[in-house]
Amino acid sequence: MFPKSATRLGLAAALLLAGCGRSPARAPDAAQAKETADYAAPPAVTAVRPEAGGPLLSGTAPPGAQVRLGSPAGGAALATADAAGRWSLRLAPSSQPRIFGLSAKADRRLAQGQGYVLLTPQGPAALLRAGAGAIRLDPRRSPSLSAVDFDREGGAVVSGLAPPQGLVFLRLDGRQIAETRADPAGRYAIALNQPVAKGAHTVEVTGDSFTSSAQVAVAPAPPLASGPMRSQFTKGGLRIDWLTPGGGVQSTVLLD
Repeated sequence: MFPKSATRLGLAAALLLAGCGRSPARAPDAAQAKETADYAAPPAVTAVRPEAGGPLLSGTAPPGAQVRLGSPAGGAALATADAAGRWSLRLAPSSQPRIFGLSAKADRRLAQGQGYVLLTPQGPAALLRAGAGAIRLDPRRSPSLSAVDFDREGGAVVSGLAPPQGLVFLRLDGRQIAETRADPAGRYAIALNQPVAKGAHTVEVTGDSFTSSAQVAVAPAPPLASGPMRSQFTKGGLRIDWLTPGGGVQSTVLLD
């Protein structure tokens, strides 16, 4: 997915990664080579709970690891994983959506989390994944549609929740175009085989005793003039245009 946009805005992507605690690739020195030779399980955010005092994040990491949630604007919030590899972290509330990179360090081993963590003041939160469907982190009912991701060429992924290991059928504008099976945790992601044309579309998923649908407007993202992301409310939900590590721009609609 998203093959044509992968080489754009490379410099800006490097700046985003640096702001989230990562640096552009370079030849490692001997100390770096030793450090990266040891494998460390990547950290993950497993849930985000909106609360009055600010969002409460919880997740997993290597036991005893220092977990770092880094902002491209600078600064970071830190937590320490317990002996079972669990951690939690509360962030101050914000009036604007925020994006973070996640990493963890234990015994000189550094591990980078998958994707970017998106937090919004309205409550929706997600793991943004380049070339793949977003994973919602805020509490959601099941079954449901959670997000639609697309790029400037119309490549798209639909994701959500369903009964664990249940079949999910996807219809676009009334026509069945794909099916998949939810994983053991009840998550599914369906990549469309053909580009989606610009305009408004009805996305519908069905399964055993459930149907869920949403209206989504697909349109190429304008260039990101300032910062690594832009947000706006649409008819279907909150749309986030964001810079991928490969230098492209991906759009994620977090469905209501």
